Amino acid sequence: MKKNRFSEEQIVRILKEAETGVQPIGEVCRKYAVTEQTFYRWRKRYGGLSLPELRRLREYEKENARLKRIVAERDLEIDALKELMGKKW
Repeated sequence: MKKNRFSEEQIVRILKEAETGVQPIGEVCRKYAVTEQTFYRWRKRYGGLSLPELRRLREYEKENARLKRIVAERDLEIDALKELMGKKW
């Protein structure tokens, strides 16, 4: 898998630079060597976020992943118990 060239903080700064309107979006994309498609994908995901909001979003994503793991483990335990209880001794 290809490593990301830009951190999320850098992406937010690039989007803020493009929002100022001093340079057209095409110029900003050329300056940072990204395609306009990538720029618009970033804008869809990170548009309107400030750096503190971005950090909070990252924390929420980590917490969500942790909770999903906990639920998956619990489901496995429940499934194993049901299978064990269904057997006749």
